[in-house]
Amino acid sequence: MPVRAPALLVLEDGRTFRGDAFGAEGETFGEAVFSTGMTGYQETLTDPSYHRQVVVMTAPHVGNTGMNDEDPESSRIWVAGYVVRDPARVPSSWRSQRTLDDSLRDQGVVGISGVDTRALTRHLRERGAMRVGISTTETDPAALLQRVRDSAEMRGSNLSEAVSTQEAYVVPAVGERRFTVAAIDLGIKANTPRMMSERGIAVHVLPATASIDEVVATGADGLFFSNGPGDPAATTAQVDLLRAALDRGLPYFGICFGNQLFGRALGFGTYKLTYGHRGINQPVMDRTTGKVEVTAHNHGFAVDAPLEGSTSTPYGEATVSHVCLNDDVVEGLELRSPAGELLSFSVQYHPEAAAGPHDAAYLFDRFTDLMGSRSTNDGKGA
Repeated sequence: MPVRAPALLVLEDGRTFRGDAFGAEGETFGEAVFSTGMTGYQETLTDPSYHRQVVVMTAPHVGNTGMNDEDPESSRIWVAGYVVRDPARVPSSWRSQRTLDDSLRDQGVVGISGVDTRALTRHLRERGAMRVGISTTETDPAALLQRVRDSAEMRGSNLSEAVSTQEAYVVPAVGERRFTVAAIDLGIKANTPRMMSERGIAVHVLPATASIDEVVATGADGLFFSNGPGDPAATTAQVDLLRAALDRGLPYFGICFGNQLFGRALGFGTYKLTYGHRGINQPVMDRTTGKVEVTAHNHGFAVDAPLEGSTSTPYGEATVSHVCLNDDVVEGLELRSPAGELLSFSVQYHPEAAAGPHDAAYLFDRFTDLMGSRSTNDGKGA
């Protein structure tokens, strides 16, 4: 094993950890968050929702299966920094093409290993997600702390346009095309259009700056908003787009950030969770069926909507459809007509999680059924 340079981690409240460099050497800043997933680290690293976040892995041993070219959810690693306790010395998988350490180094991602991630996670659970700095060049914690406190906060940050595609592209339907969906890329993962295309949907992936005219020009049977980073309260253009689509009666499905923006479009507020939900073992109840799903999460903000009863909006009656069983956080919304017809819906978690679990994959079928029922009701057919 190569000799690693010493590394320093300092949280904005002054808590300090020392370890060894992992990945690129240098200095980085971001919001410290922890992820409880024991697998799927490659999907986590390449999820654009982690833009400007330093991810702490609670699983003690990370990197066992290396990295490959088949599993990334985007074209690059998006995390601002990476914190692990015990990195694998040698990857062991027939699919591995390079080590995790090499991938981080090649893409300039600064990390730290040899850290007591259990103590760090407990600290974040008690004090909340906060800004952090990792450095292999600074040895003085006080000096690094000052730079941490001078760095940008997640609250108030509009980041989706920074991770979105700049040019529209199409993921064609597999087999016969049944529907067309305009998907707004707020940080979309590769598996999302793949899961829709497998259901006979042609997916037009549009930049975060897309207008309602660009959505309509695709001939869309439905509108989709993806996951993405940042504060939903700092995002306005996409909320206006969604309201224009709802005015036109376009069926809508949103995931994660798309759930938060749906909430705002319906008139609800959003707020920052103390330390968020991140991992692949979160229990959620689908209140429309009574079933409990084990789900993948990655969100630091949530919708502030009443858990009971319905709320009248200009577009229909809104209700909370999914709830996290750990803490009653809103995990899904539904919009129905006064007659009870489903018009649009969203979830806060990730039914497209390629690394699993796959309990919530049915939501893509629900979206397909929704577009089918709406087109039939409109007399258009599929």
